[in-house]
Amino acid sequence: MMANINDRLDQIQEKIKEDKFVEGRGLGNEIGFYIFDYDPKHELVVRDHVKTLHRIFSQDMYNRRIIEFDLYKVLLEIAKEKNIYDSIFEKEEQEGKDELFKALSHFAQPEIFLEKIVNQVKDHNVIFITGVGKIYPFVRSHSILNNLQEKIDDISVIMFYPGTYDGQSLKLFSEFKDDNYYRAFQLVDNRIRG
Repeated sequence: MMANINDRLDQIQEKIKEDKFVEGRGLGNEIGFYIFDYDPKHELVVRDHVKTLHRIFSQDMYNRRIIEFDLYKVLLEIAKEKNIYDSIFEKEEQEGKDELFKALSHFAQPEIFLEKIVNQVKDHNVIFITGVGKIYPFVRSHSILNNLQEKIDDISVIMFYPGTYDGQSLKLFSEFKDDNYYRAFQLVDNRIRG
């Protein structure tokens, strides 16, 4: 049976407060990558809670400096920087969604997102990755995680994932198999223990 979304969200704050959360690698030399999976119908509740977490941890009493990367917003920033933002909408209108998808898929490579993330992290010690569902299918979350672990292994990362993660594979919207990913931990268990 699935745990209540509010109960699970409430546990995130306690996890982030733990010293071991920001200390990085554990005994098995594992990286501090976590996935908070949730039913996509709770997207707005999760978004609100992410804002709450920002407010809570912005207090000096916590040594947590959180930076959030909404992958959809990052895509739009990149499109503006490359001066193709306006042409995206024109392309869809003139050539259709299939051509837009091809163009964006070619343009929206994980490396571009990683460069943005690495350049903006600076002195933050916690990264939130959001907007995973909004950017699908242009960028796949496992690609971001796989490539990010090569660039950042001393900062804790939480990906808020609208779907399911069973510790081995990601399934976006609990429908589309994203791919296998073994290096992240489930941040909060989504099952009620009996």
